[in-house]
Amino acid sequence: EGSQYETMKRFIKYQLPAIIWMVLIFTLSSRQRIGVSEEYWMNFAFFKSLHVIEYAILYLLILRALASGRTIKKKQYVSAFVLTVLYAISDEMHQTFVPTREGTLRDVAIDTVGAFAAMSAVKSQKIPLLKYFL
Repeated sequence: EGSQYETMKRFIKYQLPAIIWMVLIFTLSSRQRIGVSEEYWMNFAFFKSLHVIEYAILYLLILRALASGRTIKKKQYVSAFVLTVLYAISDEMHQTFVPTREGTLRDVAIDTVGAFAAMSAVKSQKIPLLKYFL
């Protein structure tokens, strides 16, 4: 019984945040396109910056889920990266079914930049606060 409790506690602490973040991305991707400006380039810069940030966060949450409070193994960096990119691909595919939205390889590439930036930041250990997050 104690083991089940510990397993559930570990799931809630490490895996659930990544799942919640993926649900949030899916939900936002299900909404019709909106704009923040009349200017195309302002919208482009704003929303593509969001892509980078949301997928950097997703990478960190997936890496955290894989490590589950233990020392991060080398293969977990790559696994988290691959899982993040696969989710980006699935999200873009999902957007092809949403009115006013489109799924693009360009957005997958931008999402990949976010995941790669997060992976580089964690591996370089140049952002000390990240170790507390993971």
